Amino acid sequence: MSVSSGVLRGLGVYGYDVVEPVVIAALVTGKPLLLIGKAGTGKTFLLNSISEALALEHRHYNASLIAFDDLVGFPYPEEAGEGIRYLPTPATVWEAESVLIDEISRCKPEHQNRLFSLVHERRIQGLKLERLKYCWAAMNPCAADQGVEDYYEGSVPLDQALADRFAFVIEVPDWDELEDGDRELVADPEGDGAISRDEGRLAARVGESLKRLPAIRECFRANAVAYAVTVANALKQKRVRLSPRRVRVLAGNLLALTAVHGGTPDSRLFFLGLKASLPQLAWGAEVQEPALRAAHDIAWDQAFLEGREKWLNDVLLECRLDRKIEKIIVHCPDEDTGAVAVQRLLATLDPVSRTIFSFALYPAVLEGHVPVGTEGATALAKMAASILDVQGEISWQERLQATGTRHPELDQCSRVLAKLRGKRKERARQVFYHLLVNQLPVPEPEILERDLNRCILKVSSSLRKVA
Repeated sequence: MSVSSGVLRGLGVYGYDVVEPVVIAALVTGKPLLLIGKAGTGKTFLLNSISEALALEHRHYNASLIAFDDLVGFPYPEEAGEGIRYLPTPATVWEAESVLIDEISRCKPEHQNRLFSLVHERRIQGLKLERLKYCWAAMNPCAADQGVEDYYEGSVPLDQALADRFAFVIEVPDWDELEDGDRELVADPEGDGAISRDEGRLAARVGESLKRLPAIRECFRANAVAYAVTVANALKQKRVRLSPRRVRVLAGNLLALTAVHGGTPDSRLFFLGLKASLPQLAWGAEVQEPALRAAHDIAWDQAFLEGREKWLNDVLLECRLDRKIEKIIVHCPDEDTGAVAVQRLLATLDPVSRTIFSFALYPAVLEGHVPVGTEGATALAKMAASILDVQGEISWQERLQATGTRHPELDQCSRVLAKLRGKRKERARQVFYHLLVNQLPVPEPEILERDLNRCILKVSSSLRKVA
């Protein structure tokens, strides 16, 4: 896929067509950009070339060698003795408009902490860098993500908090990903050391995108937010966490990419934006492509679908079971849609979640308080009946003993039940016994009981909302 306009080629940067929109979006937003790639893939050349093309006052620091004095200058006391000032040099950061922190994965921990405020706040020693527009960084693959053929001594995973401050994280292409024509252009020594002058094309592209961005935000902010929220929920189910800040950053990145692309949302572009908005690669925890693609496909539908299917997607993708229940009781558009939602959930939830869902929701459905049609109610009844049949007698223990087996979580369940009282204990016992009799896993009984109670309470509060 390529949605490039060839702007980077005008700088003598070849092979970056796929990621060009992301690079320009980073310039449009002014948010921190991190390039990750093997040695010699043009990371530093790209960023230095951009600074030349935009005529920025640029600083290029090697994080593996840098001392803090290189950034701030030499400290000296003020004449009145009331504080300390820093004596600037041509290399200090105070007048910089763009900063490249090269080899950031080789940075000493104490310097990494100091660079945190530079990346995140554009401050040094608490002092704001008034002229700084862009903060960029580059690194080789970290040790957690290296193979035998590509090992970079001293390149270590970034601290996750620091990595999360980079809005865009781009894995740059290597030699085997380049087209034949680009390989020849890269290999040509004629471009070595050339100053990047593109006759203002890059600046013009950034300026045009900035002008479009307010209208893009007005038109498509809700779509970008829906996409980002759905992706976060879908990836969470695959044990990939996006921080709340990262979800917000993703939505903003998608809007910037849409402005760069000309103003029309595009599925390929959103997927590119998703890949370039995940910080996991910086600490060696790359998200697998199939999981990412599946999350994107669901999120794209959710962002641009309307009506019943959008609501159904929203229920299915909600991470928390109690919130699924709330959506069905409070926000379901009609009984037929409610029946479809219940049937889909019963088909897709894991056995433990399915048990909790049925046990919590069925009584309210039976009393006619929930907009779930006949087919959904019947499916719930079938599941709930098997739970309610287990009356807390010793028959389930006898069944296990007759086969010479013992459920591995039996003692844990007993300890949790011993702490409970009243109806809460009765409900937990019903669910625990059902799972134990059917030899289903109960790996964390305390968490299971907490989730069950949370769902029961959510049913009650939701019914009050619609009363």
